[in-house]
Amino acid sequence: MSKSAAKKIQAIRGMNDLLPSESPRWQFFEAKVRQLMHRYGFDEIRTPIVEQTALFARSIGEVTDIVEKEMYTFDDRNGDSLTLRPEGTASCVRSAMEHGLLHNQTQRLWYQGPMFRHERPQKGRYRQFHQVGVETYGFDGPDIDAEVILLSARLWQELGLLEHVTLELNSLGSAEARAAYRDKLVAYFDQHHDVLDDDSKRRLTSNPLRILDSKNPAMAEMLNGAPQLMDHLDDESRTHFEQLKAMLDAAGINYVVNPRLVRGLDYYCRTVFEWTTTALGSQGTVCAGGRYDGLVEQLGGKPTPAVGFAMGIERLILLLETLELIPEEALGGCDVYLLPMDDNATIVALTLAEKLRSELPTLRLQLHCGGGSFKSRMKKADKSNAPIAVLLGEDELAEQAVTLKFLRDDREQLRVSQAELSATLQNLVPH
Repeated sequence: MSKSAAKKIQAIRGMNDLLPSESPRWQFFEAKVRQLMHRYGFDEIRTPIVEQTALFARSIGEVTDIVEKEMYTFDDRNGDSLTLRPEGTASCVRSAMEHGLLHNQTQRLWYQGPMFRHERPQKGRYRQFHQVGVETYGFDGPDIDAEVILLSARLWQELGLLEHVTLELNSLGSAEARAAYRDKLVAYFDQHHDVLDDDSKRRLTSNPLRILDSKNPAMAEMLNGAPQLMDHLDDESRTHFEQLKAMLDAAGINYVVNPRLVRGLDYYCRTVFEWTTTALGSQGTVCAGGRYDGLVEQLGGKPTPAVGFAMGIERLILLLETLELIPEEALGGCDVYLLPMDDNATIVALTLAEKLRSELPTLRLQLHCGGGSFKSRMKKADKSNAPIAVLLGEDELAEQAVTLKFLRDDREQLRVSQAELSATLQNLVPH
């Protein structure tokens, strides 16, 4: 075999394996999310990871960084331009339109899954990353804006994160108000053209609102003096925003109004929000969303009010790990290691394991397989992290009993009959 043929194939940069030692953290987080969505009456939707490129170009905006620089786009064998989804909202809208979910009805939907963007990988940000998102359709009042924010706040509370995150709010107003504001903003930036960096000069003609989001310290003073969108809102958007704030105040949710919060996607209007944290070093966003009332119509449907958010799973799990908020019992391992002490006990152990799994469906039981000396079998029992080993040897087989050995506590071994084993384990293993 040639050297080139024998070269090891590795994962693509920025697209990572999730190893068995890491997956319990994800399962813990995903279980919290799934339970919460169920309690709030949201229904799960699953969309393909590949869509027509036009879907994202039309929804996200052709002059955004995502479409211009970051999308994984390719021509398939039929010559169609396809793209790995860089975010979930456009796919959700396309699916809801295609399957008639928006006609004279309201929807509360949620999803989770991988997204793809070609950007420089860094801790908590990867080229294949995973998001949880919610999307709601058919509600035009501020009450649904408040509910999706309250849903996210409850998730932080249940994860122990609420005191480590800050809610930032803004309103982008209607499309007409934003267009008038854009003209004033461009005129202001033209007066300070020499202060703009190259990226901002490029955005001046394509997406000037994104300049407000610049983190360039050399532009900070100039940006602080820029006209504020809040001062140019239409009356309806201003009333909507005041009502939203009143609802959050009544619910006891703290927030900061950030007039420079604009979000990077073209489809947003009215309410926009971000949950940010400084617990990972520099300020980072862990959840972001807002209203996108014009997107359904933009993609060929009837005008439909919509609001949603997305959160990055990798960054949230990194935050939970940094703050040591993932409980020990969620980190994997099994409750019981069932160990035939020699090959003569294998068949009995196998049937006993299945009996226990039927009688105790929440028990995490691992059966020893692969033979080996008694010493090597005990090593595997210890490595399983189970607190209890159930031993089956010659004496136990003769008595139709088992021996319980406590691997993590200094307790005497316990001999019980096989008939009593299920009830004994139910008392010893809390679930």
